[in-house]
Amino acid sequence: MLHDHKDTTLTCPCGSNKPFSFCCEPAIEGHKPAATAEALMRSRYTAFVLGAVDYLINTTVEEHRTPDDATLIAEQIKATTWAGLKILNTEAGLADDQEGMVEFIAHFETDDQVADLHERSLFRKQDNHWFYVDGDVEILPTE
Repeated sequence: MLHDHKDTTLTCPCGSNKPFSFCCEPAIEGHKPAATAEALMRSRYTAFVLGAVDYLINTTVEEHRTPDDATLIAEQIKATTWAGLKILNTEAGLADDQEGMVEFIAHFETDDQVADLHERSLFRKQDNHWFYVDGDVEILPTE
């Protein structure tokens, strides 16, 4: 379990302003898959915040997984503090779609920098589950 289930008021890190237990937690814990590409993107951001490495791997399309993923993701999570998510745009990616795109900015901090990750992420639905495919990423320094 990722948090104390008795505290249903804990706000989800994804920026939805919903309680975590009613937002990203059901997807991350495997109880209910994300219904849309945006919901998957939000849950993946939350997984980075919380260190849910397996969820990040399991929600990436199989053809883009590598044997080193767990180690690389764990190292990235250890070195990065995620401090905010803003959805800029979505294209398709609804419950009845098979593909979708979510454009977002995620604010982060490391020992070396404070910056924003700007990404246009592509998602694909397979067997009634959304998966992250890949994305165009740009790191924008903040002042």
